[in-house]
Amino acid sequence: MSDNELGTFLRTRREAITPAQAGLPVGPRRRTPGLRRAELATLAGISVEYLIRLEQGRDRNPSPQVLGALSDALQLPVTERFLLRRLAKESGHDAILCSAAAAPTHAVRPSVQALLERLEPTPAVLLNWIGDILAYTSGYRRLTGPLGMLDGRQPNILRYVFTDERAPTAFTDWDQVADTQVAHLRHEAPLHDPHVTALADELTVTAGARFADRLAAVPAMPRRAGIDLVTHPEVGPLRLSYETLALPDDGHRMVVHLPADEATAAALDRLDGRQPGALRAVGG
Repeated sequence: MSDNELGTFLRTRREAITPAQAGLPVGPRRRTPGLRRAELATLAGISVEYLIRLEQGRDRNPSPQVLGALSDALQLPVTERFLLRRLAKESGHDAILCSAAAAPTHAVRPSVQALLERLEPTPAVLLNWIGDILAYTSGYRRLTGPLGMLDGRQPNILRYVFTDERAPTAFTDWDQVADTQVAHLRHEAPLHDPHVTALADELTVTAGARFADRLAAVPAMPRRAGIDLVTHPEVGPLRLSYETLALPDDGHRMVVHLPADEATAAALDRLDGRQPGALRAVGG
């Protein structure tokens, strides 16, 4: 991961907003469509020199007021304002304190295990912040086992997506799935967490540019809800709506899948050996 993600974020967002969008006149001789540093500095009420220091990573401790002014000037949505605040916090002195972070836990609290059991036959899985698969419903096992996702002593969703040759066939929308998993890796734990760094180093070697390019890209928040398109070797194409439930005290997240159409609902019922109608399509 870049040592200057805050600066990269500010620069790319500045270059992405046009003068017209920012309420400025569009003059001649513009080499790029985005805002000049002087224009953003004026809109945010800070000096050009200070903005340059932020973008170059020479100042890593902007105040909340400066972050708010930059967010307003760049017209950032709420999710990207949270991301900007997080990048600023991790690029400053707090990052030094993260080097001795606790290891990702594999322990599953009894109440969380009970919740998974009550979700049957819905496919649901519990993950820690580096993507280790900790626990799952039997519905999830029947869904993902034939895909190879649960192979090995400690299955990991990132390793599967980026290094298993079956993954691009299993996920019709592989690029979107890959983007989402990298975003989770970057945002489920502190930026300088050594366990995240170790997995990132491993995948940079084993998966190459497909992983490394995503890791080096401008940070984006992970998608916590949406639709996955899965091609299953036993029941064919599936459209699965998913919702992500955060368990921040444990450093875990639970992902629950529901059929997004009637054909998928029927296919999951066949996988579960149940009569049609056990799972209902939620649409989307």
